[in-house]
Amino acid sequence: MSEKLKVTLIRSMIGRPEKHRKVLRGMGLTKMNKTVELENTPAIRGMIHTVSHLVKAEERSDEAV
Repeated sequence: MSEKLKVTLIRSMIGRPEKHRKVLRGMGLTKMNKTVELENTPAIRGMIHTVSHLVKAEERSDEAV
C-alpha cells in the first residue's frame, strides 16, 4: 500500500517569489486548478508546506485489487 497525496494549485503563482514558483514547477503544477498525485514523502511534505497558501492537498491511499 503506497500512500499518495493529491495536490491542486488553487492560487496563481503570478507575483510570487521565484523560490515558490520553482517549488510549484518541481511538483508539476504549472496551471491553475491542475491536480497531480505525488508520493507521500518528507520532501514532498516540505514542498507543500512551503507553498501551502497556494495549494490544496489531500491524502489518498491506494486500495486497489
